[in-house]
Amino acid sequence: MKNYRYYSIITGLFCSCIVISNILDTKFFHIGQTAFPGGIIIFPIVYVFGDIFTEVYGFAQSRKAIWTGFFSLLLLVLTLEITRRLPAAPFWNDQKAFDTILGRVPRIVIASVTAYFIGEFVNSFTIAKLKIIQNGKSMSLRFIASTIVGQAVDTSVFIIIAFYGAMEIGEMLQVFLSAWLFKIAWEVIALPISLPFVKWLKKTENEDYFDVKTNFSPFKIS
Repeated sequence: MKNYRYYSIITGLFCSCIVISNILDTKFFHIGQTAFPGGIIIFPIVYVFGDIFTEVYGFAQSRKAIWTGFFSLLLLVLTLEITRRLPAAPFWNDQKAFDTILGRVPRIVIASVTAYFIGEFVNSFTIAKLKIIQNGKSMSLRFIASTIVGQAVDTSVFIIIAFYGAMEIGEMLQVFLSAWLFKIAWEVIALPISLPFVKWLKKTENEDYFDVKTNFSPFKIS
């Protein structure tokens, strides 16, 4: 593996966004008549980073970052649950508030972790394949296209696992469309920043990887 200057830094920021977005998801806010989880403010950045990993470093390096983010998310969930179950100190009277905010139900946790894992790999795979088809041109189009596909998978998997049986199908569809379109819009808005950054990063790292003979299995870590 080449000694990249910024790969580890971007991986750290990527994992931070994953962890922060899942904490923010404990609050919901309204835009118009639609409710959104707080994490939607920052979670689309995760997909921007996913685009950057695959576009610059290739699918194999993106795969390592995705797995790193996956274990970071599991560590967050595990340590929060352990801390929540530890007996509270006699002088600390905020256990109920702690449980309410950070005691996420297992179904939501499973939905979040599963949706992230599948959606990120779909996003990365789409970027890699489109880059070959487009011969490296039209980077903005593949960024948007990969987000459309990846976020569709991510959002639908999360909603189905988290809310099937608890919400009407029509309500689930409304939540899906609102969240999906919001995330796509976020990607488009970020393009004036992400595209120049990727071009600069390619030049700085002296890398513009094409996944011509890549093994796209999510489970091939080495």
